[in-house]
Amino acid sequence: MKFTIIDYSDLYYIKFAPPRKPKRIDGKFVQMRHEGMEYLVFSPKEFSKYHADIVKTYCQGKGIDGVYDAQAKRFDIDDPAWVIIGGGKFVMNREEKVIRLYDNSMAYGRFEARGLKEKVLSVKRMSGYRVEIE
Repeated sequence: MKFTIIDYSDLYYIKFAPPRKPKRIDGKFVQMRHEGMEYLVFSPKEFSKYHADIVKTYCQGKGIDGVYDAQAKRFDIDDPAWVIIGGGKFVMNREEKVIRLYDNSMAYGRFEARGLKEKVLSVKRMSGYRVEIE
């Protein structure tokens, strides 16, 4: 299965909170799969209050239909080929090149940790990082 990382920190800190991206970013992430591809989608806590906001932002950007349930704080994708595995929180220290993945999502449950460290390190932009999973 192919793997990719999408990081809304770039969008947030360039478009909404200039002038520069901080050395340490705290936020949430979701882990999703679709047709042979696995996605890890990161978002700073200032940009996405809930895990559902991350899924909604991703889907809206890709033209994927879904329904936002404000009471449950969930965004459910209409296409059953999309699977939201789970989510958690992250701390990324860009200066020390460390990323810590921990906790879970109230809406989607815990992310799948098995093999995740190796997957994250397989992405070119994460080269040289230390991945800590709790």
